[in-house]
Amino acid sequence: MVPGLTVDLEAQKTNIKLPTTGYNELMKALNKSNEHVLAIGACFNETADSHLICVQAEDGQYQTQAISIHNQPRKVTGSCFFIFSSALKASAGYLAKSSIVEDGLMVQITLETMAELRRAMREMKDYTVTCGRLDQSESQELVCVQWVEDKCTVNKGVISPIDGKSMESISSTKMFQKSEYKENGKIIRWTEVFFLQRGDLPKRGASESAEHDRLTERIARAFCLALCPHLKLLKEDGMAKLGLRVAFESQEVGFVAGSNGLPLPARYLNALDSVLIPVIQSRGHKRGDEPFVMELIFYILENIT
Repeated sequence: MVPGLTVDLEAQKTNIKLPTTGYNELMKALNKSNEHVLAIGACFNETADSHLICVQAEDGQYQTQAISIHNQPRKVTGSCFFIFSSALKASAGYLAKSSIVEDGLMVQITLETMAELRRAMREMKDYTVTCGRLDQSESQELVCVQWVEDKCTVNKGVISPIDGKSMESISSTKMFQKSEYKENGKIIRWTEVFFLQRGDLPKRGASESAEHDRLTERIARAFCLALCPHLKLLKEDGMAKLGLRVAFESQEVGFVAGSNGLPLPARYLNALDSVLIPVIQSRGHKRGDEPFVMELIFYILENIT
């Protein structure tokens, strides 16, 4: 599921709305998917006046229903997912075929259309699929894939542990830390990264995005290793949630770290300086690079293993 992605079913038209802030998550789904099938979950659509649901009947069979607001006409119906399948043969006489499957939308398209759709998604371009028979233009339907500015309030109520900055509507990615860093009965885990200022990252190529991901992992690893000897003291002093904000800007690069809305005490910042600065500066600066700011979140937990 891509946060903020919605599917609006209307008469003769379906709008699949892709939030610009969800580009990285969408690319992950795109890269992991089978080349012939693209299936992605959608969020609950608060602006729709009805929503598809799948109900199991007494005989065990599943039925599609639409729940709607009482006494209100149904204009826009939300869907729980969409599937594009390239199983449609060019000789079938259809441009494309759309249908409701359980509580989602299935669109059958040709191999050529699938390739064009994937290319449009990677390039953050809108794309429209016309569904229906080639010889019946009056009954054709449109499936429009659109990039939109994300208006949903992701991370509602979340604040930065560094300075209390609101993280509402700022996109983030949950992290799974491959290695564990523990000492004195405590363990530190990197759990999330917020993208405060993204620059032109969504439009970069796959190799540059992968390079950026590796740098972020190296920064997280350096942070954990530097604070490992201090985990017990930090936890005892109530600093169990930590934030690390790293800025790559035209004039300088640097970081701030804090907990409970305040900067970390000098002894911890000194420990971080010696290991973080070389890693951050290893990125270098290329002509045309735009400012990029991210915030990594860490938790100190009891090591019960």
